[in-house]
Amino acid sequence: MKSIKWNLCCLPLAVGGLFSMVLGGLLTAAKTSVAASTESKVVLCLGDSLTAGYGLDAAQAYPALLQKNIDSLGWKFKVVNAGLSGETTAGGLRRLGWVLKGRIDVLILALGANDALRGISLETTRQNLDEILTRSRTKNPEVQLIIAGMLIPPNWGREYFTGFRGIFPQLAKKHQARLVPFLLEGVGGRPELNLPDGIHPTAEGHRVVAGNVWKVLQPVLSSMR
Repeated sequence: MKSIKWNLCCLPLAVGGLFSMVLGGLLTAAKTSVAASTESKVVLCLGDSLTAGYGLDAAQAYPALLQKNIDSLGWKFKVVNAGLSGETTAGGLRRLGWVLKGRIDVLILALGANDALRGISLETTRQNLDEILTRSRTKNPEVQLIIAGMLIPPNWGREYFTGFRGIFPQLAKKHQARLVPFLLEGVGGRPELNLPDGIHPTAEGHRVVAGNVWKVLQPVLSSMR
């Protein structure tokens, strides 16, 4: 059996080359780790025309205003506006599979108003919202859930009015979610803060809505930094 002769003069070069490769790999891994740690977390606003900013520029809708608040604090969160005019809870549930393909760290769920306008049964609305919350947490057990409550005019009847109002706090309790008691607090019923249709907020109205959401969102984001 032939003996293996080492070329000692080349050994330092071989070791040096190996060390360089290992060091390069460690540096690359470190850079990747830093990039991952500085990646912005995602706040997704899943809603209807009130979220989409009907009649306004996207920059005037409350999700964009939430982003401004976040940026002013230097926090690394990206707000995504997934509002769609006319959306019902059933529509939001149908879109959920596509929505959940991306990263979601905080979900702000603002659906239900169009269900009431269409007279959809309270149980159907509740089940759809419940399923959205359940699937969101199944996809990411660490997701922070925020539910935006809604109210409807009393002319729908006291039973429907009371039942609809109760859906949101009930689901918030079940899913350990934070609750915005009424998304349009301080805006609903005030003509000067709504477009001529009397339903959709003006730019100033959206500033009030953003304030309502921010009261609940800000401490959640602060705890995630």
